Amino acid sequence: MKTNKKIVCLGGGIGTVNLIKGLKEYTDNITVVVSMADDGGSAGRLRRFFGVPPPGDLVSCIAAMSEADKEMKSLLTYRFNGNRYGSDHTLAGHKLGNLILVALTSITGSFNKAVSEMQRIFNAQGKILPSTDENISIWAKTSVGEKVYREENIDLGKFTGRIDRLYLKPSSPTAPKEVISALLDADAIIAGPGDLYTTIMPTLLVPSILSAIKTSNVKKIFVVNVTNKVFETPEFRIDDYVNAIIKHCKSRVFEYFLVNNNFKSKIPAKYKYQYDYVPINGVTENLRDKIIKEDLIDENFPLYHDSEKLAKAIVKSI
Repeated sequence: MKTNKKIVCLGGGIGTVNLIKGLKEYTDNITVVVSMADDGGSAGRLRRFFGVPPPGDLVSCIAAMSEADKEMKSLLTYRFNGNRYGSDHTLAGHKLGNLILVALTSITGSFNKAVSEMQRIFNAQGKILPSTDENISIWAKTSVGEKVYREENIDLGKFTGRIDRLYLKPSSPTAPKEVISALLDADAIIAGPGDLYTTIMPTLLVPSILSAIKTSNVKKIFVVNVTNKVFETPEFRIDDYVNAIIKHCKSRVFEYFLVNNNFKSKIPAKYKYQYDYVPINGVTENLRDKIIKEDLIDENFPLYHDSEKLAKAIVKSI
């Protein structure tokens, strides 16, 4: 049965897509706030070539929330053959939905109007919103003092040491008014799952977004990833995720942390050197009553959450 609670989801990557695919069965009042820091793959190439904000995660979320017929949704996610990290001047590797959003930006004269129009055309439920009005980028300092620039380089592990601190550029971008209104009017705020430093943190660090989250008195849940990406969160435990949030946000921000407790499925051999499970043991005593443990894993592809399991656990928790 639908709860119709107003839920705001922060992130934008495949983790958020899996989350909202499940949540939309429970409520029609979903607002997705999507990170604008992406600069890799098709989105990054279009960002550089046309000077637009990155369309990729917005398009993926629109596709996940779309009630259009199967063929229309397939158009959004169709990717042309070729290297998605190829030349900025070629069609190869681009996602068609990204190109449509760029075209709509030219037609409407506004990226935000284009996002709204695309949701209408593809009958996407809820609201999918960019986290910032400006084009932003991210950079990080590592544990050995190295500075690493661009989301793509952080995502692909092109640095030495571990990520110690993440920064936005510009450091204080503005968020759309709709985003702040949704956060202040929400019944629940969910961050994650998704890459901690390249998807979730760039959204949390937008000053007005972080302020609105802290101001809100609703249930706030951080969904910890099923697996760690060895470049980004190597050997992270739950406490490490919590401490990273405290370090960057100056408080724990989230009341509860939802974690997977099913480790029966083997990580596919193809990925076992890139990913490992986030362990649930060794949580510090002051956090133990804030951890919600559930079987959340997609047993067919155990790097990620199962949409139905995740949505059910969240709805039960709020």
